[in-house]
This record gives sequence, C-alpha cells and structure tokens, in this order.
Amino acid sequence: MAHSLAPISAALQRSILELCFAGLPLLLLTLILQLQLQCGSSGITSPYRRRLQASEDLPVDSEFLRPPDLAGCGNAPEQVHITQGSVTADSMIVSWVTPSQPGSLAVSFGNETAKYSRTATGNITTYKYANYTSGYIHHVKLTNLEYATKYYYRLGDGECARQFWFVTAPKSGPDVAYTFGVIGDLGQTYDSLNTFQHYLNSSGQTLLYVGDLSYADHYPLDDNNRWDTWGRLVEPSTAYQPWIWTAGNHELDYRPAISEVIPFKPYLHRYQTPHRSSKSTSQLWYSINRASAHIIVLSSYSAYGKYTPQWAWLQNDLQNINRKETPWVIVLMHSPWYNSNTHHYMEGETMRVQFEAWFVQYRVDIVFAGHVHAYERSHRVSNIEYNVVNGQCSPSRNESAPVYITVGDGGNIEGLAGNFMQPQPNYSAYREASFGHAMLEIKNRTHAFYYWHRNQDGEAVKSDSTWLTNRYFEF
Repeated sequence: MAHSLAPISAALQRSILELCFAGLPLLLLTLILQLQLQCGSSGITSPYRRRLQASEDLPVDSEFLRPPDLAGCGNAPEQVHITQGSVTADSMIVSWVTPSQPGSLAVSFGNETAKYSRTATGNITTYKYANYTSGYIHHVKLTNLEYATKYYYRLGDGECARQFWFVTAPKSGPDVAYTFGVIGDLGQTYDSLNTFQHYLNSSGQTLLYVGDLSYADHYPLDDNNRWDTWGRLVEPSTAYQPWIWTAGNHELDYRPAISEVIPFKPYLHRYQTPHRSSKSTSQLWYSINRASAHIIVLSSYSAYGKYTPQWAWLQNDLQNINRKETPWVIVLMHSPWYNSNTHHYMEGETMRVQFEAWFVQYRVDIVFAGHVHAYERSHRVSNIEYNVVNGQCSPSRNESAPVYITVGDGGNIEGLAGNFMQPQPNYSAYREASFGHAMLEIKNRTHAFYYWHRNQDGEAVKSDSTWLTNRYFEF
C-alpha cells in the first residue's frame, strides 16, 4: 500500500517508557503514540545529490531537433504526435506539421505495413505569434478502431511520405493490465534528452504528460521555433504511442507587452484533446477511459471556482465514473496540491480547497502533477477536516484520499528545485531533487505498482517504488 506507519523516534520511545514506569494510564500512552503517528514525519528525504545547475537547451541544429531529411522532399510531415480521440480508446487523433505547404490532408491506415485499407481526413490550422508564423498544423481523427490492435499509418505522399504505427488499448475492463509512463516539465535540454531516452527504453504504453512542454517562453518573444524543435525531439515516442496532454504555466504564452493576449495560443493550435467526447467545453480539461483507468485532466490555469465551467464539468465527471469498468481513477494537473519544496509552495492551495473534498468523496486513486522541478510522493492524506480550534494536525492520513505525486523533474532549462522544507512534513513519503520519469503498472482491479527512475541510474533501478491498492475495490 502507499502508506506506512510513522517510525517512533528513540526519544519518544524513552518518554513512553518513563511515563509507563511512572504509572501513566495506558489510554494516555495510546494517545501519545497516535499523535506521533498523525503528526510526526515518517517520510524519506533522499540523501542523493547531483548538480543543481540547469543544463542548456539542445542547439537547434542538434540531430535530435532537426526536421526529417527525406530525399526529394522539402515539406515532409514532422512533429508527429497522437493522442486518444474520444472517451473510449477506439479512436486516435493524429497530428503533424508541414513547414511550407499544406501537403496531403489525409492519413492512410490499416493493419498491415504499407497496406492501407482506410483513409481519414481532418483539418489544417496555422497561427501567428509575435514575429513567428507557424507551419501547417494538421489534425485528423481515426475512428472505429479495433481494440488491442496494431495499426500502421502514413502521412504525406510520394517522396514526402512517412509511415508510423501505434497499438490501440484493450477494451476497458476492471482487470485489464496496462502500463503508463509519467513525465512533466520536460523542456529540450541535454537533461531533457536523458529523461526522454530513459522513457523510450521503458515498457510504457501511454504517456501521461503533466504540463510544461517546450519552454519556448524562455526565449525573447516566446520564440515559437522552439515549439517546433520540441515536437521533433519527442516524435520518436509521440508518433507511436498516445501522450495524454495537460497544460502548464509555460503553455500560457500570455504576453500583452507584445500584443499576445490569447492564453495558450500555441498549445491549443498544436495539441488537440478529445474534450467534447467527455462533455467538456475546453481542450484544457477532459477525461478518457483507457484500459482499467479513468483519467481526468484538469487545468491549473483556467477558472475553477464554484459554478465555473471546469468546476461543473469535474463534478459531473466524477459522479458518472463507472468504477466497475474503470476502477482506477487518475487525475492529471500541473500545479501540485501537496508540495514540501520551497519552490511554488502552496501555489495549488486554492484549487485544493475547491476540489479536494470531491477527490476524497469519490475515492480518487492517484493525482500526478508537475511544476516543481523535483520529485515527491505523498502518503494518502487530506486536509478537508482541518479546524484551527480542534488541534488536529493538518493534513492527516486519510485512506479515502489519493496519493499525490509530483514529477516536474523532466529536465528543463530552469534546472532543479533543491530546497525542501525542514523537517519533512508528515504527508510526504519520499522526495528528491533529481531529474527522471515515473511509471505506473496497473495489474488488475485491486493492485498497481508505481515506481520512479532518476536519470543517473539504469532503467532497471527503481529509485522510489510502492504498491497501490485500489480505493474502490480494496477499501
């Protein structure tokens, strides 16, 4: 399980023995012990240390950021990425960019390589940002796909044709095993490349991305050429397995000083989500079912107060989850609610106050966030019963609550957040300032195995790990 009793300190042991010998009633001793279990720190702050300096972005002419080089083609499809196309996993959104001309509008696809029995078309969009003009951004939805089936798909024609493949998820069911990767705040530095290559060597079938993609806003005028280079960097994964997108603060791109006043403009043009299928009014919050998981994506930087569209949508979505079909409920957001790092401390507090009671009521299993450039995993805790006059520690263990995991450690240009608060709060189970990625292996309706890799270790090394038990079937 994702929790453990707090170890009793040597000092507390001595105090209890002294009080026992003094004839203090057993009930009072029990209360003292309970206070230690609720309020004392039981977590691990990793002693592992690495350099905290940020690494540079890869140069734009790096082999990992270059456009595809196809003989005879100057307009090859690039930055190819796919994501689930509806609430159910029987459709896929395929997106790509052609730099100079629209090119072919179609995706040809089928079950055999180079043999395409079906064709789908979609739409093309472009945008301008400051002094940048985008290429032609294509979005095509492939529908009526078979579950658990490998599909080959082709973009472009003639010399510009490129072929990729993906495997659809199994049909949802309570005991469907599935493996998710989790990355946040990746960027496009040498450390980012290290994280990404580690994930490429993993067993992940779908990537849950918790926000902050390209860090183009690190550059003057939010240089949107860095959106293009980021899309090329991650294409070796995004073209072959769906990435489930979450927007972070570095996707806002809100710059009134340069007359850019449409929030999320580059992100919304480039990254489609199946929001309408889950009855959402915005690409920024939505949900999907994948294997045995119901995945909810929230927007930390959109309105979420009472009666706002995001608030109303989330309430409805939580009320209508079929836990007998998708017992695992996973929430993705960018700004963490439980964070013991001094960086971005309590930035997610207003959203927590608004939604945490629902997460406990509906027994959400796991919440993944990014934003803080370090790694941290919590116990199952909540802060919904705290009263300033009742003496209760805040937050406290709650077996109906989720485990909160921060994975904003992808490797971006801003570097690591190495300053953790001391002492370690009682809600924090493990924390470390290192770059890496996480994995979630759902085994069946009752158990999942979670682990985190730091970049300095081989893929076989699990720097932090825990078994999780499902809040619906096992609690």
